[in-house]
This record gives sequence, structure tokens and C-alpha cells, in this order.
Amino acid sequence: MAAFLQNFRNTMILSVILALIMIFAFGSARGQFDMVFWQATFRWMHVFFGILWIGLLYYFNFVAARKTPEIPAELRPALSKYITPEALFWFRWSALFTVLAGICVIGLREAAIPGYAAGVLSLGFAGDVSVRKQYLLMGIGVYLALIMFINVWGVIWPNQQVALGIKEGDADAKAKAARTAGMFSRINTLLSLPMLTSMAMYQTLFG
Repeated sequence: MAAFLQNFRNTMILSVILALIMIFAFGSARGQFDMVFWQATFRWMHVFFGILWIGLLYYFNFVAARKTPEIPAELRPALSKYITPEALFWFRWSALFTVLAGICVIGLREAAIPGYAAGVLSLGFAGDVSVRKQYLLMGIGVYLALIMFINVWGVIWPNQQVALGIKEGDADAKAKAARTAGMFSRINTLLSLPMLTSMAMYQTLFG
């Protein structure tokens, strides 16, 4: 078993298989695989990719940005050549799949609760007025997440490509790109807790 778990791919494949078995068991226990079941399934995907995305965001800000300046200059190429590009790969794609899974959840909730999508996306100005404040609070989280997603693909990743030498750029361009990517990563860190508060509190309190 130890040898099996030393292989990351094997570990993740087994973990996914076990999770899928549990997902099927939940559907069987409920007695039907209806819209609510698929909503729960896509929420599971939303949570998984969200953990990966925000976890890497926190790695960059809690660890990498703070400790990299302490690394001797001759050792830093190991980070920029191997660790950071790999982390950015999972970072940007987990952001995309978090958003896609979230859109699926909104669509499935709309099928179960007509007016839900309009209410949330309009920040409570459309849909059922009796839950306007609830939609406002959820909508804030949705838009914060979208801003963070746009920052990842529109600012952080393009600038990191220059900073890491994936795209051409002189020393000044690399330094400027690194500062820009770092600032928008810090902005996403700032927005992350309000966004997570919106998502978690809404789901717990209003379902």
C-alpha cells in the first residue's frame, strides 16, 4: 500500500473512485438521481476545485511570496523553473473549473427554484422579493469569485508568463510583470475571505 500511495496519480485515481462510490451511495440512499442529486454532485465538484484554487492562492501568498526573498539567489531558479509553473498550471485550471461547476450549480438550482439565477445574478433586484437580501448576499460572493477568476486568467497568468520567462521580456519587463502578478494575487487574497463567507454562510443558513 505504501508503494501504491507513493505514486501521486494512483493516489488521486483511487480517491476519485472512492468519492464516486460515495456519490452513488448518496443517490441510492435518497432513492432517486434527480435534479437535487446532480446539484449536490456539481456542488461537490465546485468545492473540490475551489479548495484546489484557493489553496494554491494561499500557498502563493502565505508561503511563496513571504519566504522566496529569503531563498539564496542561486537556488531561486528551482522555484521559477519547476515549482511555480506547475503550481500555476493547477491554479489557473482549478479556477476555471470552479467557476464552470458553480455555473452548473446555479443552473440546476434555477431548474428547482425558478427565479433563483436572476435573483442572485441581479443582486436581489429580480426574482422573489421575499428572499432579496439572501440573493444579494449570495450574489456578492458570485461576483467576487468572477472578479478573482478574471484576475487569474486576465492578469496574473499573462504577467507570470513574462516574469517566469515563458514569454519574452527584458529584465525590466519581468520585474514589472512580477509586481503586477503579485499585486493581483494579493487582491484575490483580499477578496477570498468575503467570497468564502458568502458561499458558506448562504449554503448553511438558507440552503
